[in-house]
This record gives sequence, structure tokens and C-alpha cells, in this order.
Amino acid sequence: MRRLVPYLLLAGFALLLLPAAAHAQTDQQALVDRATLTVQDMLSDKANPDARSLLRTAKGAMVCPRVFKAGFILGGQGGSCVLVGHNNGVWSAPAFYGLGSGSVGLQIGVQDSQIIFVMRTEKGLRALMDSQFKFGADAGVAVATIGAGISGATTAALQADIVAFSVSRGLYAGISLDGSILSSRSEWNTIYYGHSLSPQQIVLENRGDNPGAAPLKEMLARLAGG
Repeated sequence: MRRLVPYLLLAGFALLLLPAAAHAQTDQQALVDRATLTVQDMLSDKANPDARSLLRTAKGAMVCPRVFKAGFILGGQGGSCVLVGHNNGVWSAPAFYGLGSGSVGLQIGVQDSQIIFVMRTEKGLRALMDSQFKFGADAGVAVATIGAGISGATTAALQADIVAFSVSRGLYAGISLDGSILSSRSEWNTIYYGHSLSPQQIVLENRGDNPGAAPLKEMLARLAGG
């Protein structure tokens, strides 16, 4: 019996760690789940049928389920996002990012937005995959924000490296991305996958493995037709 004591202690310690590990993934999985619902709501057949053609040929997509903006003279916006790659009809698991900005000027209001970025080109995908990407700072990467649908979008907008669909609620008119900074959340990747993975390994090499990402990948595949 005494010989079993160390093993029982180890087993008990492992059981204690299980709830902690599950809890550690709560924020990340909640974001992935919200991203799945955002894709369904914004890009479903009834809501936006024309988006399927862009998604089908996309190199990747970034989903920001909630970007919150508030201001009274001083303003700012922020939110969490997931980035997935698309190669030969296969969608990767998500890499985690944060989106934020600050501004000074005459502004009063509150806005809550959902944003989906569709990367049409490899250049657009790699730009967003960078550890820090500032919208409007790289003249070589074209970003077009065209609202919830593309029916009224210009040809030039649809040929941009990155096309952003947005749905906003609040007092601000539309959404402005210029000056916003997108930053990789490496610690979230580590928590979600159990070990350190770079965005490149997750998005391009498809090395991220978490069953919780399956609904998001399946939703994108269904809406993209592959």
C-alpha cells in the first residue's frame, strides 16, 4: 500500500490540474465560438450571398466578433480576433490577435462592430499575420472596408488585398480602421494549443490542433463551398 501512495498523489495532482487547464482555455474557446457565430450571421446565404465567391478564393480570413469603440474627446477601439488560413479548400485552425487604436479629437459616441477580413492575396494574408500590422501605414497593402455586403462595392474595392466586411451598431457612422494596430497574441496561442506555435505555423503550416476549432473550420468550408 505504501508503494501506491506516491502514484496516488501524482494521480490526484493530475486531476487537480485538469480543471485549471480547461479553465485556461475558456477565453480562447469563447472567442472561437463567437467567431463561428459571426461568420454564420454575416456570411450566410440569406445575409450576404455574394460574399461566397470572395471566401471561396480567399487566402485566409480574420474574424473579429466584437470591436468596441467609445469616445468623449479622447477615443479608442479594441477587440480580439482570430486568423485562419485557406489552402486548397482546407481551412486552418485559428491564430489569436488583438485589435486596438487610440485617437484625439471631437468625438462623442459608442459603437459595437463585427468585422470579417477576407484576404484575397498572399500579400494581404502575410501582412495581417505579422506580429504587428498598422492599417493605413503600408501603402503596398490595399484594404477596402465595404460594410456588411458587397453588392454596392466598386470593382477596385473587390480587388484589394484585404476586403473588410463590417456590421456596426451605435452612434458612430461606419467604422474606421486607419491607425488601428493588429497584434499577435502569442500567449493565447500557447494556451489554446498547449505549446508554443507561431502564427505562421498555425495558419500556413496547419500545425494547430484543437477540436474546439472544428465548428469554425466547418462553417467556413460550408460557406465557401469547400
